[in-house]
Amino acid sequence: MVLPALREWMEKTFGASLNHKTTSRASLNVSDAPPAIVNEGFIQDVKAIGISFSQDVEDRVFRAHGHCLHEMFALREGMFKRIPDVVVWPSCHDDVVRIVDLACKHNVCIIPFGGGTSVSSALECPEDEKRTIVSLDTSQMNRILWIDEKNLTAHVEAGITGQDLEKQLAESGYCTGHEPDSMEFSTLGGWVATRASGMKKNIYGNIEDLVVHLKVVTPQGIVEKSCQGPRMSTGPDIYHFIMGSEGTLGVVTEVTIKIRPVPEYQKYGSVVFPNFERGVACLREVARQRCAPASIRLMDNAQFQFGHALKPQVASIFTSFLDGLKKFYITKFKGFDPNQLCVATLLFEGDREKVLQHEKQVYDIAAKFGGEVTKAVAEGQHFTRRNRNAPVCQGLHRSQQYLWKPKPFIKKASICNSVFVSKCFNTVQRSR
Repeated sequence: MVLPALREWMEKTFGASLNHKTTSRASLNVSDAPPAIVNEGFIQDVKAIGISFSQDVEDRVFRAHGHCLHEMFALREGMFKRIPDVVVWPSCHDDVVRIVDLACKHNVCIIPFGGGTSVSSALECPEDEKRTIVSLDTSQMNRILWIDEKNLTAHVEAGITGQDLEKQLAESGYCTGHEPDSMEFSTLGGWVATRASGMKKNIYGNIEDLVVHLKVVTPQGIVEKSCQGPRMSTGPDIYHFIMGSEGTLGVVTEVTIKIRPVPEYQKYGSVVFPNFERGVACLREVARQRCAPASIRLMDNAQFQFGHALKPQVASIFTSFLDGLKKFYITKFKGFDPNQLCVATLLFEGDREKVLQHEKQVYDIAAKFGGEVTKAVAEGQHFTRRNRNAPVCQGLHRSQQYLWKPKPFIKKASICNSVFVSKCFNTVQRSR
């Protein structure tokens, strides 16, 4: 794939010369990996109960990091100072119970591993940890155990990826509607552990709105409620301690989650605004009227420019002509400044007739703020799950502050990411 505009965008935006190149490591050098700290008693007991495990360096390094930029850089340029010593693959809830029991018995640490998409450094191993660190990989726990069509719930093992969960539910005509940016790789257990939010939360809610029941294995025993009720009036709710705990309190093994019938109709759209202020004002009015579609995301001009820099080379003369015509319409006929305009991308879901009514309502609001409905300008940028927008996430009333003053926002985000609890929960001997 050829991206003809990317080089110019990078040089203009970052002032970087692409002529300066550094060669990444072609493959993993096993000798660079830190030596494993092996607890032989734990290894022998894992063998005895027949649970799959590995001490292979590649398996250990693969589970030593998430998707933070500094982790990617370390993987490309060097090696982590500490990585898991053993990887285990439980295949069900009972296997996890046995592993945690052995961890208590032999005083080893456990780091639960789902899809490896963490961006909070939660998979990094503490450099000064002298005990054996075990990466508990839940990828083999990937089944839907049952679907309750009367109550619209499904009981699912925590290691299933979002993509597989939606695919399997769709075979029965259902969905969860939960689509975080990492949906292809992240797991249901990971969503719970990180208190995840999804692209379509306006309709389906965040993960805390979808969870009905959890089963969590901790060093002190199994945490679960005695009923499958959607909520209780007595509190506090123990599940809200688990959600967002990043695996520090226990291992999520099974989740009962709300499901819905697959929507009859989906329609994507985009609206171009002359500037960011107009876009923010429109989204504020949409929120005030309580008519937000399944997803509505506002991209500032920097994101818009980057999206176009990623546009592949056009092979067809006719397509190239149409692109030029669209650009002429927006910039010349409508008078939008390419260095000021911003784009909102939208997704409508539900009954076809209601979707069309909803779409008209939102587009009527957009028109009051100078928005131009188009499928052209944001084409190719519609709902790519990695298309995050930090200013909008901060709330409409604060978004302009962060747009014009990005450095304080970046600094604040870095501080927030660095304040996290220890990744390895201490395995205290359980009371019998």
